[in-house]
Amino acid sequence: MSLSTSSALPEPRLPLFGIPLYDLTWDSALFHVDQLAALPFGQIHMAFLNANNANLMMSDPQYREALKRTVLLPDGIGVDLASQILNGERFRANLNGTDFIPAMLSYMEVPRRIGLIGGRPEVLANAAENFRRHAPWHEFVEIVDGYFDKQNCASVLDDVETARVDILLVALGTPLQEIWIDRNIRPEHARLVIGVGALFDFVSGQVPRAPLWMRHIRCEWVYRLWLEPKRLWYRYVVGIPVFLGHVARFKIMGLPRHVGG
Repeated sequence: MSLSTSSALPEPRLPLFGIPLYDLTWDSALFHVDQLAALPFGQIHMAFLNANNANLMMSDPQYREALKRTVLLPDGIGVDLASQILNGERFRANLNGTDFIPAMLSYMEVPRRIGLIGGRPEVLANAAENFRRHAPWHEFVEIVDGYFDKQNCASVLDDVETARVDILLVALGTPLQEIWIDRNIRPEHARLVIGVGALFDFVSGQVPRAPLWMRHIRCEWVYRLWLEPKRLWYRYVVGIPVFLGHVARFKIMGLPRHVGG
């Protein structure tokens, strides 16, 4: 992230576990991300931090270093409560990617070319089709599904450059997508690059969202655990106590409240 692009975003930023997150309202976040996508030069990598990603970050130095070079937005009640404990205040909005990306596409009035990477082939195709229905003034380009060689990906990068997209959505799952973006994606590929995790699964209809009332009370994770217990039990049953342990350790260490730059 260049100095010119970072200066386009406002302060304050709140830190979690030594990593600064942007503390924005929904309106402010949508406005500034729209501005970043319109910059004539430079590049922004954007990512989302939830409790599970924070646990991964604490055990994966490569992931942590990649996140330091992103515009990092808060996702979920876990990081909200952690900020209350560590910073004395919660984030002003839950900017989770599953809701933020469709809202961003709706907010952007100027037509953009948006590249999609990741997911199973049928999920990628269905997600692209539903994105087109959601925001038909944008052009959505299916570049490649998630089943390519992440180490030897020169042909994929050539395809990204040839596609000439303004925004690139990468759905390879964390921490892989952030590390892959950090190592491979450059300004000639896209101005705004966002790691979107399981977003294509939701947009394609492959995985249903929780009922609205569960989302409103910040309990979508309970619904997801009920829906996919075999895949997600470790993330929540083990991951939540681990996350709280990290919060307790950082609270005792007394790290600075605000982190700049």
